[in-house]
Amino acid sequence: MLIHPDRLFPVDSASREVARRLYAQVRDLPIVSPHGHTDPRWYAENEPFPDPATLFVIPDHYVFRMLYSQGVRLEELGLPAKDGSAVERDPRAIWRRFASHYHLFRGTPTRLWLDHTFATLFGFTERLSARNADAYYDRIDAALRTPEFRPRALFERFRIEAIATTESPLDPLKHHEAIRRSGWSGRVVTAYRPDPVIDPEFEGFRENLARFGEITGCDTSTWSGYLDAHRRRRAFFRDYGATSTDHGHPTARTADLSPTDAEALFRRVASGDAGPEDAELFRAQMLTEMAAMSVEDGMVMQLHPGSFRNHNAALFRRFGRDMGADIPLQTDYVRALKPLLDRFGNEPGFTFIVFTLDETSYSRELAPLAGHYPALRLGPAWWFFDSPEGMRRFRELTTETAGFYNTVGFNDDTRAYLSIPARHDVARRVDCASLATLVTTHRLDEDEAHEVAYDLAYRLAKEAYKL
Repeated sequence: MLIHPDRLFPVDSASREVARRLYAQVRDLPIVSPHGHTDPRWYAENEPFPDPATLFVIPDHYVFRMLYSQGVRLEELGLPAKDGSAVERDPRAIWRRFASHYHLFRGTPTRLWLDHTFATLFGFTERLSARNADAYYDRIDAALRTPEFRPRALFERFRIEAIATTESPLDPLKHHEAIRRSGWSGRVVTAYRPDPVIDPEFEGFRENLARFGEITGCDTSTWSGYLDAHRRRRAFFRDYGATSTDHGHPTARTADLSPTDAEALFRRVASGDAGPEDAELFRAQMLTEMAAMSVEDGMVMQLHPGSFRNHNAALFRRFGRDMGADIPLQTDYVRALKPLLDRFGNEPGFTFIVFTLDETSYSRELAPLAGHYPALRLGPAWWFFDSPEGMRRFRELTTETAGFYNTVGFNDDTRAYLSIPARHDVARRVDCASLATLVTTHRLDEDEAHEVAYDLAYRLAKEAYKL
């Protein structure tokens, strides 16, 4: 047996029985995936995935970062270098290398997701290893050639009700347009991720500003024109189903400058004269400006700060962004968010979802904030903490102060398409286990636990993200 039916459930029999009953109710609920990074081209073109390595290894930084940490070069895993130099092109060779290192994932959430996928989609009952690598490859490769494994068929098989991809304001959204023209009924929406034109330290920032102006017809060399460009682009994204914006900043700092000071800061940033402090202040001001626009247009605002992006400079130079070298930072929220919350924390209809990579802030800062401000909601344990233990700690550290209903359910935040049902299954199992413990310790009645399990698995995400 590759996956146990009671995985992640409590050890004691009384709690385990309650968890089983709760899980049976939510196991087959539709998936609402409001925050992720799957490629909209997949749904637009609906072409077969080319091979197991391209599907499982090359796009998934959870996979290749672990192998890299043990001395496997990214070139050996087929990741394309920026300079076009030679990398491994044989997908079977990449797969064999992955399989021979599968032991590295023992005890990790990646192992849970992969085993779930291998068992439920491809029928494997034996653990992946160097010995059976070719048998795995051949079965998966054969399945990928069938209509049942095309992206849209998998979308329906996974019971995905809605999924959000994430695009830059400079993206033409041509794949979303193709999905719309195709007449397919699957709901794939975009999300507005303006980092390339908000972060002065983003590579190519000044060129991005110029392109931003060309796309929108606004004068992005002026503060007023720049803000108008955001309003126009947000409206364009809403036309393609966007209900949310998404902001990945180094810190949670916000600011509320006077119009005169904000304009002067923008001039320094746009001219290339901004130093690190100006860059940080501009990002801080733009979070407040984005909140103001969300109050105007109703888009949900997401913030996930606290990552030292592209920490491995050599890897960044050779391969670019998102190579598994983003590392969590200690993050302040109480002081950092106050300027934004002073203006909009009590605003009816505004939803501000905050994530963290700094687990120490859950009970000290985030839960008390979300337990008070009507606009603020806690994003789920995410990224380094979208793991069974991380999810358990999230509930333990936030529920007593923020409750369940100041959180927003679960999102999978993934580029690895086939891991989506596995990730949601893990979240549902962990939440059911946590609720079962509350029931058996007489802190929650079982009928209430059933309601909460449904809300955490489905309703909260759907409502918070207006999907």
